[in-house]
Amino acid sequence: MPTIRFRCLLLGGLLTAMPLLGSTAQAEETRAHLDVQAEAQLDVVPDRATLNARLWERTPAVARHEDDTDADALRQARDRLEERAAALIRTLEEAGVERDDISAGSLSVQPEYMPAPRRSDNDNDSDMLMRTRLDRPFQVRVDDLERLPRLLDALTAAGVNAMDGISYDLADRDAATDEALVKALEKARHKAELMARTMGVSLGAVANISETNSPIYAPRMMAMSADARESGSQAEYRPGTIVIEAGVSVSWEIEN
Repeated sequence: MPTIRFRCLLLGGLLTAMPLLGSTAQAEETRAHLDVQAEAQLDVVPDRATLNARLWERTPAVARHEDDTDADALRQARDRLEERAAALIRTLEEAGVERDDISAGSLSVQPEYMPAPRRSDNDNDSDMLMRTRLDRPFQVRVDDLERLPRLLDALTAAGVNAMDGISYDLADRDAATDEALVKALEKARHKAELMARTMGVSLGAVANISETNSPIYAPRMMAMSADARESGSQAEYRPGTIVIEAGVSVSWEIEN
């Protein structure tokens, strides 16, 4: 009998507590919140650059209907390209570039077609010549932007066939994206405090935080004009700024 009485008392206590728990949960759900969205923009001056250049060699042009390009011609073009690539690397090292800062891309081979020269009016306009182009890209990382003009002179002296532009970058990307996110959070808090003060309420604990726009970072590419390539060290290279944007959504509880 005591055991039965104890169970009845315990069940009665739980039934009595359930409405209290329900009212507490309902109060939590109905508590007022202040929701704020904020976006921030961070302008960062680059401190690193990558020079993009290419070397290429071509085989002699032959009639398109002939057999495939002669193997000896391909080998000779590849040998010439490798010799020029080695000379380019030596020139850059003499200019103070570390070997680890020089990246040579994969060799690409592609056919090129051109109209055959006409020797008489009876020649067929559809006659085409074909040659093979062997191409190798190079990238040079520069940690001191003041050295850019000198390194561009070195690339020109090495006889690169194309200068594909300068890609500006940051040595510490994570620090820049973190700073943009902190700036967005600080702006969100400022807005929330302003709204709460204006409406005569107090901010409570933070109920929810989320990103509406994750900080996006992309290196800034600057193409090189013909004038800049030809003027060498006399040209000015202004990196400008890299823009990083971040957005957040923050919700505060309101305390009356």
